[in-house]
Amino acid sequence: MNSGLEERSVVLVVDDTPENLTVMGALLREDYRVKVAPNGERALRIARSDGPPDLILLDVMMPDMDGYEVCRRLKADPQTRDIPVIFLTARTEERDEQEGLALGAVDYVTKPVSPPLLLARVRNHLSLKQAADIIRDRNAHLEAEVARRTRDLQASQDATIVAMASLAETRDAETGNHIRRTQRFVRILAEALRDDPVHGPAHRDLLTDAFIELLHKSAPLHDIGKVGVPDAILLKPGRLTPDEFAVMKTHTTLGYEAIRKAEGLLGDADSSFLRLAREIAHTHQEKWDGSGYPQGLRGEAIPISGRLMAIADVYDALISRRVYKDAMSHEQAVRIIREGRDTHFDPALVDTFLTIHHRFAEIAAELAD
Repeated sequence: MNSGLEERSVVLVVDDTPENLTVMGALLREDYRVKVAPNGERALRIARSDGPPDLILLDVMMPDMDGYEVCRRLKADPQTRDIPVIFLTARTEERDEQEGLALGAVDYVTKPVSPPLLLARVRNHLSLKQAADIIRDRNAHLEAEVARRTRDLQASQDATIVAMASLAETRDAETGNHIRRTQRFVRILAEALRDDPVHGPAHRDLLTDAFIELLHKSAPLHDIGKVGVPDAILLKPGRLTPDEFAVMKTHTTLGYEAIRKAEGLLGDADSSFLRLAREIAHTHQEKWDGSGYPQGLRGEAIPISGRLMAIADVYDALISRRVYKDAMSHEQAVRIIREGRDTHFDPALVDTFLTIHHRFAEIAAELAD
């Protein structure tokens, strides 16, 4: 009794001798659906059709296109490369068999064919193909499922960031477009630094597409700590007193701690998607010369995320109207950032900023308050 697999299986027999096609058809037809092809071109057309064979019995010695060339083309085509090929030939030299197997054939049967031997090999290779097809289908399903879950996870991460950033917007009405502008500024500055012919090589390994994408998504959380600053200070229309400014400065550590606690709920903080957001919140007020806060970090001790955010944040603060000041022009903002090179800002980032500052102006105009 033959299995359902064998009853459904299609075997293509390729041979330029009509008598051989007749004999092979008679041998196989009881157990399989049989298709025949008198030459290589016809065999390739059948293999690439909507009803391809499950296995091919392929004669080697044929005019115009021999079996080796047919096999070579089958294996080069993604549509047909997984169809098992068994060579049938009168050649008995070991090198002939080696050549056929090297081309991707699964077996090599010499003529005259022993019917029991051929049927056994056909049956075995069809069983192997079925197992391979099941594994391939299962892998494709798993890949699709992983892709779907990755998309779901990414959407969840994005929603988390947006929800947390929205907290800052509820406390300070002026930050709505500020966080959107600085998000764009950080991305284009990071991309420009990566591509900079002078400064780029030192940063290229870090500034991957994945890093920049995560940086872009994390940037809105740079001022999340302001939710912990009293309204009397956060919304004060005049200049802050030293004591008030000391309270304002705590927004960096407040933001850091809030994000760190959120990471604790997610598991490993070192691999958390919020790691960059934590860095940015904590270090975007640090200065290159060590005079910033909260830790007084200097130079490259400041994470690149914080250094990038510093320029984006200061530029936007300068060009924006606040309750305590009028907006500056783009030219004035560029001049102040240029003057802050090597003191407030990373000199490499200032150099890069000066090559693309017109793009900052374009974004500021597009997302004006």
